[in-house]
Amino acid sequence: MATVELSKINKYYGSLHALKDVSLSVADGAFVVFVGPSGCGKSTLLRTIAGLESVSDGTITIDSKDVTDIEPADRDLSMVFQSYALYPHMSVRANMEFGMKVNGIAPDERKVRIKEAARVLQLSELLDRKPGQLSGGQRQRVAIGRSIVKNPKVFLFDEPLSNLDAKLRVQMRIELEALHKELDATMIYVTHDQVEAMTMADQIVVLNAGQIEQVGSPMDLYHTPASEFVAGFIGSPAMNILTIGQDLGTAISPPTKAIKIGIRPEHVQLGDTGIAGTIRVKEKLGSESYLYVMTRNDTQIVVKTDGEDKLNAGDSVHLTFRENRLHHFDAQGRTLT
Repeated sequence: MATVELSKINKYYGSLHALKDVSLSVADGAFVVFVGPSGCGKSTLLRTIAGLESVSDGTITIDSKDVTDIEPADRDLSMVFQSYALYPHMSVRANMEFGMKVNGIAPDERKVRIKEAARVLQLSELLDRKPGQLSGGQRQRVAIGRSIVKNPKVFLFDEPLSNLDAKLRVQMRIELEALHKELDATMIYVTHDQVEAMTMADQIVVLNAGQIEQVGSPMDLYHTPASEFVAGFIGSPAMNILTIGQDLGTAISPPTKAIKIGIRPEHVQLGDTGIAGTIRVKEKLGSESYLYVMTRNDTQIVVKTDGEDKLNAGDSVHLTFRENRLHHFDAQGRTLT
């Protein structure tokens, strides 16, 4: 295990400023997730930590050692990529052993490490199979096992579940969370899927256009977003972001500097008075439903209900907001407190 410290990291690709003064502290044993839209810099930042991308300036420290200019192989890291990158002609055992052979690990030690990794990842019965005989989830576990046997100080994951179907992604999320607890390891994970970020992370780093928008626990970011960007990105469905006056008329009395408000779907209430609208779409998810309501100002507001309501598309409704759950944003998109 190890700490990771990033200090004022900048990365340029010609005139493109891909990472902008990024500073971050990753605690020993933490599970940190980098999240953000495509092109925000999350994979680039992970690759700079791994040493696969050089930094234009700034410092990277791992376990109190400056590794900014050190080769990837000497950083004591292990990285799991989106593609499994397994050798198809080798068995699971041989795939997991290959890197250790190259690094001169003694045969007896290799056996011990493979046995332990296989136990943790439930691969013990599959060690003699080849990748073509495995499911997608099993192949991903082999790729993770290949990382575990290296006994790295830090695990890096670059969207490792994006090639899996929805059900398998959920199962692999659970397995990765259990793996983190089993190994008590420092892990940094990149995803574009904010649901993955919310369910797996101790700490989420939200990136936008090469900069850190906010760092915090999943529920901190959900309940106290620092900006309109974070408010709209974290949560599914996203927070309703409404322009005062244009979308709301005089229905809300906000702080003087506020030009927008945010309200999460679960904090919008149905009633006999309030903002009038018509249900365009109703998404039924069993225990809950989401109503997509179009107001008279042609503004869409998403409302979460308990799934037992009898409302349908085309019905007229009135909406009110829980005042203590409103978020206010200024002209720069920052949260007003």
